[in-house]
Amino acid sequence: MTRYVMVMDQRKCIGCQSCTVACRTWNDLPDDIIFNPVVSEGVQGTFPNVHQTYTPLICMHCENPPCTLCCPCKASAQDDDGIVWVDDKKCMSCKVCVNSCPYGARDASSMDPLFHSYVRKCDFCKDRVRNGEQPYCVKTCHQNARIFGDIDDPDSEVSKLIGTYRTERIFTELNTDPQVYYIPYLGGHR
Repeated sequence: MTRYVMVMDQRKCIGCQSCTVACRTWNDLPDDIIFNPVVSEGVQGTFPNVHQTYTPLICMHCENPPCTLCCPCKASAQDDDGIVWVDDKKCMSCKVCVNSCPYGARDASSMDPLFHSYVRKCDFCKDRVRNGEQPYCVKTCHQNARIFGDIDDPDSEVSKLIGTYRTERIFTELNTDPQVYYIPYLGGHR
């Protein structure tokens, strides 16, 4: 069975925001919505031994997504391949799912009258993925810091990375089983 995940290699991410811009363009997002920001705690260390780490954020496409369980109109869904998405035709923009997401990965803040009011979120570019292509943010990452694939395939790059490197996931204590893995950058020389 296929189970899609993303690996974020923080050792390679330079904070260029190419992924953010590509996502905004591909999804034709209003100005006030960003599906995948890249954040940083700023420069760490003492000169001359300084470093900066970037953390790309995105929907975690949880194995146990609280957002799908609480949706009163069944607009939030999870497919068999693990992709969590929103059916904009069913969504009534009640924002219950926005409040249930511990990762802040859903947004319904657009007040632009040209846009239908519904909750928006990253869906791993499921239309591209199901046509055999990579999500747009992965395709545009010139540092190859984003790796996407099937964790159930032992020969996939994501499986090999997760099996080889120490990885971390965000808020694992919440039992959502997030499917975005981070290879941490621990400072020092790149």
